[in-house]
Amino acid sequence: MRFTPKYYFFILSILLIASCSSDDNVDKDEEKPTISVNYNEGFPQGCVLLVKGETYNFRAKVTDNKALASYSIDIHNNFDHHTHDDQVTECDLEDIKQAINPLIFIENYSIEDNLTSYEINTPITIPSDIDAGDYHCAYSVTDQTGWQARTSIDIKIIE
Repeated sequence: MRFTPKYYFFILSILLIASCSSDDNVDKDEEKPTISVNYNEGFPQGCVLLVKGETYNFRAKVTDNKALASYSIDIHNNFDHHTHDDQVTECDLEDIKQAINPLIFIENYSIEDNLTSYEINTPITIPSDIDAGDYHCAYSVTDQTGWQARTSIDIKIIE
């Protein structure tokens, strides 16, 4: 028996269809994690005044439906009055100014043990030799599949 091109096409089609599988049984993670400072111990709250040289515990609650992977804290100046799309509180801002020695704090942290709920509690000392003024504190949390949530809070650093 001799194979004709239509038999090769038929066998190739069967192999292609058989190699495809449905992933209906796969438990996909389609939810972003959540992050909140809106509770009694959450810190900082909008428009809070932080004093240079003092140490503060930055606290936020993060949750995910599957497993958390990491979080970050980013404190940067807002001397140009930029905004972040999730800011809720509007604070009185100083005049726009040029940064001379601004605080730039960016740190990443791992969350171990496949936790679905975690409270960030990170002590940060505000350096004494930085520019006083308007700043943002931005929290970010990432789950193990890569979904991310962010929130930003207006703060003010004073002498």
